[in-house]
Amino acid sequence: MSAQREHFSSRIGFILAAAGSAVGIGNLVGFPVNAAKNGGGAFLLIYAIFVFLVCLPVMMAEMAIGRKTEKEPVGAYKALGGGGMNWNIAGLLGVLTPFMIAVFYMVLTVWIFAYIAITLSGNLSYLASPASFGEIINSSYIFGAMIIVAAIVNFILAAGVKDGIEKAAKTLMPTLFIMLVVLVIFVLTRDNALAGVSFFLIPEFDKITPSVVNSALSQAFFSLSLGMGILITYGSYINRSTDIVNSAKLVAITDTAVAFTAGLMILPAVFSFNPQVNPQELSDSSVSLIFTFLPKIFLALQTSIGYFAASGVAAFFFILVFFAAITSLVSIIEVPVSYLVTEKGKTRKKALATLMMTGGLLALFATVSFGMVGFFTEFTSYAGGTRSFFDVIYDIFYDTILPLNGLLLCLFVSYRWKKHNLSEELATGREGYKGSFAEKYINFSLSTFIPVILLGIFLNTVAVKFFGINIFG
Repeated sequence: MSAQREHFSSRIGFILAAAGSAVGIGNLVGFPVNAAKNGGGAFLLIYAIFVFLVCLPVMMAEMAIGRKTEKEPVGAYKALGGGGMNWNIAGLLGVLTPFMIAVFYMVLTVWIFAYIAITLSGNLSYLASPASFGEIINSSYIFGAMIIVAAIVNFILAAGVKDGIEKAAKTLMPTLFIMLVVLVIFVLTRDNALAGVSFFLIPEFDKITPSVVNSALSQAFFSLSLGMGILITYGSYINRSTDIVNSAKLVAITDTAVAFTAGLMILPAVFSFNPQVNPQELSDSSVSLIFTFLPKIFLALQTSIGYFAASGVAAFFFILVFFAAITSLVSIIEVPVSYLVTEKGKTRKKALATLMMTGGLLALFATVSFGMVGFFTEFTSYAGGTRSFFDVIYDIFYDTILPLNGLLLCLFVSYRWKKHNLSEELATGREGYKGSFAEKYINFSLSTFIPVILLGIFLNTVAVKFFGINIFG
């Protein structure tokens, strides 16, 4: 099976695909708001430190495991762990997590597609109205949008690694970067935009608390798609000559650069629209910012550039976010696709059909859990509130399981696969790695303080999400 496994045709193709998996809705919208709420420039500094001191070693370990085994998480843990049941469970979590994350991410992507269609039809004023979001996500048209998005994702994944994932990344990622820069330039020409830049960049160190530090680390870990099995799977598609250490650095730099640039787009836009805005008033949810707050900002542009041009800017933004969502969705779904192909012997076509049916049904349940169907809208309750089916998937598989998966990976690499084997793999394709400071730091960090940090994030997330208690205050 491994001899016939597809590989990325180039290093740049792998880097763009891996960056595409990391760059998503959280980078473009969630990161800027999180930074604004947590000290601006101080948050950025903490975030960057965590990316390179904590997240990079985990990223390199995931890529190394994937390349060594040429398998996805289940096969990789099985091959390197000797088939022990405990590590098989870790592998299964590494496949189940992205499968369930794809369910709620599909819903968000469908909403974005619907907003593109409505904006292009000239109904920007409707999108800015208070009732529009609830009406749109509970409209029958949303199911048509779901079919279109599923068809796009299926088209890319059915073409395979080189002709599908890699080609899409080589097209969508540069386009996304260009669109983002164009929007940033436009936003920075607006009145009072520099106030947003100042708030975003100037540190407010007095706002740094243990909770803010935890938030920065969580954002960094989630932003780089760690714990989702994506980088293990993508690592299995790279050749033996690839420098994993340098490639991981480039992916981290790209992801951080996009998040930073997005901050230069979102915060100046918000301050331009409302110079007196208090960032604490912004929603904790990037979903609310995209679908309820930003349309009002775009509509306000009509006073200076006209309604038609304002609609064009709005459409440009939603297409940008859609591209980011598609690249992430493709990479997320590729993990269970690879599992079905590698471990279950299915063809790629049959694997996709299986996932589209099962995942599509769950995505349908999540879609109707915003008021269409009472059972899924009031699916359960915890932490003093009612939770929808969508909420449960998000809380369990995105917020909670990811740091647990990262913790298990660190323990596996350090105490089951062993650090010297990791070093051997990372040294392949990188001359001078053995005995370097990088080798010593990676081995030390993965076996000591990184697992402790991830355990803390996991326990705090469980406490906050399911019991309403924040351990870090």
